[in-house]
Amino acid sequence: MPITPTVGVLALQGDVREHTAALEAAGVQTRPVRRPEELDGVHGLVIPGGESTTMSKLAVTFGLLEPLRARIRGGMPAYGSCAGMIMLADKILDGRDDQETIGGIDMTVRRNAFGRQNESFEAAVEIAGIEGGPCEGVFIRAPWVESVGAGVEVLARLRDETIVAVRQGNLLATSFHPELTGDHRVHALFAGMVRQSG
Repeated sequence: MPITPTVGVLALQGDVREHTAALEAAGVQTRPVRRPEELDGVHGLVIPGGESTTMSKLAVTFGLLEPLRARIRGGMPAYGSCAGMIMLADKILDGRDDQETIGGIDMTVRRNAFGRQNESFEAAVEIAGIEGGPCEGVFIRAPWVESVGAGVEVLARLRDETIVAVRQGNLLATSFHPELTGDHRVHALFAGMVRQSG
């Protein structure tokens, strides 16, 4: 019988509980990750939404940034939503000068591209590789992807132009928060990536 993979949820800040519930609905075990040693034994990692500058600072403070970079360079699957997308980007626009990312996806992301908190919105998003019609995307101070490198697959655009979901190898990122909707198909897609990575 195949082993049920364990997916860590980076628990420095953000909507950890909602991602945990969505992952468990997608059939994987979960574990919060706050310290480097908690990365041992996870087969994949979710980086939740929250505040990307705070998350970046806390990752440095907790000694997690370099271990995260090493695991992702080593092929560990990771999924980032909203601030998590920013954390997986190789380049950020409108970030703080001292803001660091984990990196891994050859893309340039603009922080808060869709506006402030009071300009949050929901939209139907068609995502390549996900069947059953569009997913409901919750956009809260969301980033968008300004440009991608040749190795990045664009999975979804909003209004046919703005890139809001991408994949590069074992890394997945969305501008929006699927964990807030009760639709677990994005998490099921990621769970499948973790299983395939072995």
